Amino acid sequence: MSNDFPSSKLERGKIFAKTGLKVGTNYAKRYLKKSVGKKESEEEGKEFHTQNARQVFNEFTKLRGTALKIAQSLSMDEGMLPEEFAEVMSESQYSVPPINKALARSIIKKELGDYPENLFAQFDTEAIAAASIGQVHEARLKNGQKVAVKIQYPNVKNTIHSDMSMAKTLMKRIVSGNGNFDEYFEEIEETLMEETDYHQEAEYLKYFNKRFSEGEVITPKYIEELSTDKVLTMTFIEGQHLKEFLATNPSQDERNHFGQLLWNFFHDQVEQRDFIHADTHPGNFFFRDDGKLGVIDFGCVKKFSEEFTHNYMQLLPKHLKQNEEEIRDLYLKLDIIKENPKNPETEEEFFQFCKAYGDTFAKPYMGDEFDFGGPEFKQKITRFARELPIKNEPRGDKNFIYSTKVHMGLYNMLMKLKAQIDTERSKELTHNMIDTMAQEK
Repeated sequence: MSNDFPSSKLERGKIFAKTGLKVGTNYAKRYLKKSVGKKESEEEGKEFHTQNARQVFNEFTKLRGTALKIAQSLSMDEGMLPEEFAEVMSESQYSVPPINKALARSIIKKELGDYPENLFAQFDTEAIAAASIGQVHEARLKNGQKVAVKIQYPNVKNTIHSDMSMAKTLMKRIVSGNGNFDEYFEEIEETLMEETDYHQEAEYLKYFNKRFSEGEVITPKYIEELSTDKVLTMTFIEGQHLKEFLATNPSQDERNHFGQLLWNFFHDQVEQRDFIHADTHPGNFFFRDDGKLGVIDFGCVKKFSEEFTHNYMQLLPKHLKQNEEEIRDLYLKLDIIKENPKNPETEEEFFQFCKAYGDTFAKPYMGDEFDFGGPEFKQKITRFARELPIKNEPRGDKNFIYSTKVHMGLYNMLMKLKAQIDTERSKELTHNMIDTMAQEK
């Protein structure tokens, strides 16, 4: 596989088109076989989805950029796509082939004015992590401080718009349906453009470091003198990713400890009603030997509007109270259901489905503690995603793209940890926050 970054629209268009054609043809052939009565075993079905996912992933890793962001999103999916897709795409959370060393070195020279061997006491030319927008190198400052140096891929900013257009076409091949995704894709594109601004990420780094530096969460410190809008240098966060941590066969106490830290980190951000780390996937969290939780990558940070935050926060108490009319009214405000639908019967079925899904999503808050290790909860969450009555018709405020990604990402990690969580404090925080917002109105 080439380790260069294809940055022209033509080069990238060819790869997207090739991927879409391959996947579309494969699914068409499978449909044809089924339509003439050829049966497929469960094992054959799994193998089919895995091979298709592997083809998509291999092409997306060449593209990096927007394509890999899509792969990361697919890896977090809990039902709409075949399970095998999510499994293969999860590789995008940890490791992608880096760009070649000479190109990385020339980017540093262009941005920082000198080659890395002259700027740092030590600079590892092998990237320790490569992802969608850039890759990370380990280095040491001349004072001995260990740092992470994030280098942005060349011209990645210029590829985002055309990538999003091509991604829309490809998604329609993988997921059947004719929904209008434009508003959602625009929101994603806007966020991706912000992620290419390392000066903005530096501001988020400073905010989160100040916000959490005194507790059990560790975030990187920004190093201004070795940073530009294309190179970002920060202190290095040690630790194990979730996959590595689970491979050590941790005790239930250790699982609970880190699960609680993840839970608290999420709810502390919500309570602040300010910036939220909106890239909740396992590649951005480290489980440390000192018992602290390391959090990295502050490129995707969101601040939701007061109106959306207020309505979103109301979902939990409304579901806990089980007042159907209040839930219906809130769903209308959040654009989940339509006021005058073309087909009232289908819309009512959709409402009842969403209400049942919301009840399941609220389950962790119903008592004072919750066991994310119970298989029944995971099965229910997955089943709801798979049985969605209105497939691929975009519903809900566009902010759901990131609020759901954060909340669902949290649940996914807690389910993998099989963590038992104390939810009493967070439930109180939610109610207090709603009361405060109501008084401010």
